[in-house]
Amino acid sequence: MAGLVAGVDVGGTFTDLVIFDAVSGGVKLAKVPTTLDNQAFGVLGAFDEAGADLGALDLIVHGTTTTTNAVLERKLARTGLIATEGFRDVLELGRRTRPQPYGMTGRFVPVIPRDLRLEVPERMDARGRVLTPLDEEALATAVRQLLDRGCESLVIHFLHSYANPAHELRAGEIAARLWPNRYVTLGHALLSESREFERGVTAAVNASVQPLLERYMARLSDELTARGYGRELLVMNGNGGMVSARSVAREAVKTVMSGPASGVMAAVYTGRRAGMDNLVTYDMGGTSTDVAMIRAGRAPVSNEIEVEYAMPIHVPMVDVRTVGAGGGSIARVDQGGMLRVGPESAGSQPGPICYGRGGTEPTISDANVLLGRLSPTRFGHALDRVREAFARRIGAPLGLSAEQAAEAVLTLGNIHMAGAIRMVSISVGADPRDFALFAFGGAGPLHATALARELAIPKVLIPARPGITNALGCVVADLRHDFVRTLNRPLDGADMDEVHAIWAAQEAEGRRLIGDERIEVRELRTEFTADMQFIGQTHLLRVRLPDGAPTREALQAAFERAYFDRFRVDLPTIRANLVNLNCSVIGERPAIDLSTLIDPAGRRQTLTDARTGTRPVWFGGWVETPVYWRDHLPADARLTGPAIIEQMDTTIVIEPGDRVETDAEGNLIVTVGGTHA
Repeated sequence: MAGLVAGVDVGGTFTDLVIFDAVSGGVKLAKVPTTLDNQAFGVLGAFDEAGADLGALDLIVHGTTTTTNAVLERKLARTGLIATEGFRDVLELGRRTRPQPYGMTGRFVPVIPRDLRLEVPERMDARGRVLTPLDEEALATAVRQLLDRGCESLVIHFLHSYANPAHELRAGEIAARLWPNRYVTLGHALLSESREFERGVTAAVNASVQPLLERYMARLSDELTARGYGRELLVMNGNGGMVSARSVAREAVKTVMSGPASGVMAAVYTGRRAGMDNLVTYDMGGTSTDVAMIRAGRAPVSNEIEVEYAMPIHVPMVDVRTVGAGGGSIARVDQGGMLRVGPESAGSQPGPICYGRGGTEPTISDANVLLGRLSPTRFGHALDRVREAFARRIGAPLGLSAEQAAEAVLTLGNIHMAGAIRMVSISVGADPRDFALFAFGGAGPLHATALARELAIPKVLIPARPGITNALGCVVADLRHDFVRTLNRPLDGADMDEVHAIWAAQEAEGRRLIGDERIEVRELRTEFTADMQFIGQTHLLRVRLPDGAPTREALQAAFERAYFDRFRVDLPTIRANLVNLNCSVIGERPAIDLSTLIDPAGRRQTLTDARTGTRPVWFGGWVETPVYWRDHLPADARLTGPAIIEQMDTTIVIEPGDRVETDAEGNLIVTVGGTHA
């Protein structure tokens, strides 16, 4: 990786930047507030903060929340949909689930409103046979109607187009002659799999965010060019890979979950170099916590992720689960006298009380300040108000002191986050005790060791720069293209020549797309998988394969082995069904040296030299605790908790009995042990 490479990640609160100089080993860092109205200004501000010469950069990789925020907030481009006659309401009917498990309350806003969903006569059956020919005149009329209604993007979503796309392709040709821009999405072209609801939602999201993403990338590219940057701009995809900004809008839906994906990819890379291939990633921010399971050094990629209720986006994305517990999560006592933490958040405005911006509700961050875990010097102006809020709002109703109330809030918040990790691990058949906890985000290292103790996780890996890990993920991620094709045939009746041809075509297309990128790759590799099930079952199981030309018997054996590993059950008399054929083509980029993330010149010779002082910290009672500056820790530092380790982008709490050592990459390895009252 020759020259200067920059990774920049736009989060909901901060925009983070890391620049690596592969020649000198130097690193530049920046963290600036995100400019929500136009994220490009925050990106440029981060480069200014780092004092970067854009003309000298060789590559910029960008993680963005543009599409994610647009979907969650429903701030989308006006989009129309043309569906098979009788099926325009598929996007709204969904799977007949409910927003809430109990009762009949809840709210759902479809991506495309009903008045912009039109129908035309046409019909394919599930085998791809024409039942009703496409009415081309009706299609042209529908296109004109949607244009008259002010639509900027168009979706063409016909039943069973995955089996035979002829009608969608012809409709696309007609629409292209009438539509004034390139924003026409054909459902099968984006996602060639069965289940019309999931395929339709994915296509609708793609069309709805295409104009937004393209305009944003154009603004950012123009600003970077004006400041002298003349090389490639890559964008992080939700699958943990990257694509060129020149083509990213074509499949804009793949950038949903871009930010969480970059954090997981940084964890994969860091863990691999630290010799830890099984990790639970724990990214705690201001409003939520993201959790993922990394096994055998592989990012958990799934094509069945539901971003929110009735919002399945079935393109391959890193499987990250979110729980509503972050630093800004509000604590309260409900009418039944029960302590609650979250999911309501104080956000960044007004934020927690300790921010001094007018917040009045006690939060997890306030609890950390009151208990000495966060620096009372930094937040000292609000300490009295924090203590009063905990004493009055939490302590008085529960018969606790302010400090006991704050401890209860932290304990309950940790229980919520531990529950999220347990649910993720159960869903993939894993035991958290077999993993290490990878803690990052601005607040993750504050809670990591307590959380590991709750889950009986033996070790915690804290990277060199937890607060900018997502930006680091942009730098270390590979180029990646994923493909899915539905076959949906009993395995014993599938044409294996057809199966092999599909995988070969997917691999060839992936290699072509990576070859078109103007980016150096160290190696190309291909991963083949199949989504399978026993006939009569509804859930799918992903089966990994060594190559794209397995025999029928090898595919059957691989499925039975994967099924037994997952469920510990043999079902030898039930026929297997081959549902989806998947292929991932990955271009591995050259490695980078993470040890330079903390400047070696700043390290001190002894722990005493790295200590900045002591302060009382609450661990079931007040304990006078040493405080260290992480950049000054010796390269071979070893210490036993309690301790507080502070740095530019986070604060790390080491609880009593925990043992800490540094590794050659600048990570902190915490061995969890001991108890406290």
